[in-house]
Amino acid sequence: MNHTQTEKDDLKAAIDKVAVAFSRLKGIQEGLASDHSDGKIQFDEWDWEVGVGLYGFLRRALATNDRNALNELVTWYSWQIDRGLPPRQINSSAPMLPLVILSEHVNRPDFRALVEDWAQWLVRELPKTEDGGFQHVVKERLNDGELWDDTLFMACLFLARAGVVCERQDWIDEAVYQFVIHARYLSDPVTGLWYHGWTFNGRHNFANAFWARGNSWITVAIPELFELVPSLAEKDRRFLANVLASQVRSLRRFQRDDGMFHTLLDDPNSPVETSATAGIAYGILRGIEAGILDEDNRVIADKALGAVLRHIDAEGVVHGVSDGTPMGHDLDFYRRIPNLPTPYGQALTMLLLIDVSLEQDEAA
Repeated sequence: MNHTQTEKDDLKAAIDKVAVAFSRLKGIQEGLASDHSDGKIQFDEWDWEVGVGLYGFLRRALATNDRNALNELVTWYSWQIDRGLPPRQINSSAPMLPLVILSEHVNRPDFRALVEDWAQWLVRELPKTEDGGFQHVVKERLNDGELWDDTLFMACLFLARAGVVCERQDWIDEAVYQFVIHARYLSDPVTGLWYHGWTFNGRHNFANAFWARGNSWITVAIPELFELVPSLAEKDRRFLANVLASQVRSLRRFQRDDGMFHTLLDDPNSPVETSATAGIAYGILRGIEAGILDEDNRVIADKALGAVLRHIDAEGVVHGVSDGTPMGHDLDFYRRIPNLPTPYGQALTMLLLIDVSLEQDEAA
């Protein structure tokens, strides 16, 4: 596809706006900081919402060689570490993925030490389910015996990259095993879509919800794993590539004509959701680039891109993003989740726009 210089400039301007809006977000309920003259990342809490946000912010900084943005990340992590980190669980592991990558670009032995200690904690001390799955422990509850699809993005990508950086094959092996065990219990063999969760206490998939953002974590996580672990074994690549291809076949069926996806993928009466739409599009593009998805899937990402761009306002805030979503026990629970500006909505949008922009530059 040919792109005019104006289209390229507009896309890069959108990326910058979305990045600035991310750095201005003070919290999930607080909205944008009115005074952002210092340019610092404002988000206060160390948890999954900002962890995903930091990953998108970091990917943009590395793609554009933005040293100021990298310095802002160093400042944010130093501030959080100095004041004391919260208890360790799955969601509080999410900021560790950008940190391990950041540690490869800055000379901070304390960052590297935290990476090693946290990865070892995940393997040795995080509660495990039957079959050795990572129990989806969060700050609010232990979620005994539960597997959630969020876990692969929030904790396992970090563990995989930590294994590469620290030369710990056992950590890589554990991360890959988590992808396999989660696929066993969460991936529906009929549709290829993923259920939000599974519990060994009753052995069921809760509401049997094909939650859109949960599915997008998978669409993103599998191609990201391929990049984060270049030495991934061929048997694991083959299995995960087929899992992703099966999911994307169904995603194509459930995409709306305007490019959006519903928050319950197979329920056209549920609200449309922008972060899932951005994540699915980004994951598909990454899958194509990794050679594990066919080129003809690009049409899904192209339609989604236009839809996502229409949900970015003049300040760079991404709208139509649903709030954090705990496990629902009925489908109506997912339909009622409210929308608000979030770091992860900003991040998934940044990841998509950055990837498209890099492709445009390579094609030029």
